[in-house]
Amino acid sequence: MKIVILHGQSHKGSTYMVARELADKVGGEIDEFFLPRNFNKHCTGCFTCFQTELSKCPHYKELEPLEKAVLSADLIILASPVYVYHASGQMMSFLDHFGTWWMIHRPRPEMSRKQAVAISTAAGGGMKSTVKDMADSLEMWGISKVYRLGIGVQAARPDEIPDGIKKSIHRKTDKMAGQIRENAGKQGCNRSAKMWFYLMRMAHKHFAPMEPDYGYWEERGWHGKKRPWK
Repeated sequence: MKIVILHGQSHKGSTYMVARELADKVGGEIDEFFLPRNFNKHCTGCFTCFQTELSKCPHYKELEPLEKAVLSADLIILASPVYVYHASGQMMSFLDHFGTWWMIHRPRPEMSRKQAVAISTAAGGGMKSTVKDMADSLEMWGISKVYRLGIGVQAARPDEIPDGIKKSIHRKTDKMAGQIRENAGKQGCNRSAKMWFYLMRMAHKHFAPMEPDYGYWEERGWHGKKRPWK
């Protein structure tokens, strides 16, 4: 299995530890990127990607290696510590560049054959909202199965995590790794993205075509019987 981990920080703290532990238990070829070290550009809202395509983005030269790794992976892991109850700014800046991949615009059919995990840790709280920040994009990309893992570690450093919490982490990563291996190779679409697909398909039929999205769907037969997840 090919695995890509996108770390929403450049240091190796508790969130890194959990993400790496899960990836190692799943097993396979692991590719890692650290934000902002490997990508430090902020989306400027220029609309170039929406009006043309992602490869025309002014940041595409720096973004392309990460895009290729995501598209070639069987499992995508997004990992961010809690920053003021949300994912790190660098993680959100990265995800901002993939708005055209959302199911309501120009989703990538490759996503229907992938699984993904959104991971967050914190000494206190905010894991649920942080995981949601990342899972929202993963689900709207049309990924078949998206897992969420938020853990309160009650520590600032991995070596300070209480033994009981460490055991809980090991149990949770064991269970999730087993689920990921069991679902490997399966194709489909998560419920949320599928709902948005049909809503947008209906909008395409009743409102003036919005290009290039409409043409993208028409070319792939999605206004007919074909679907991105089949």
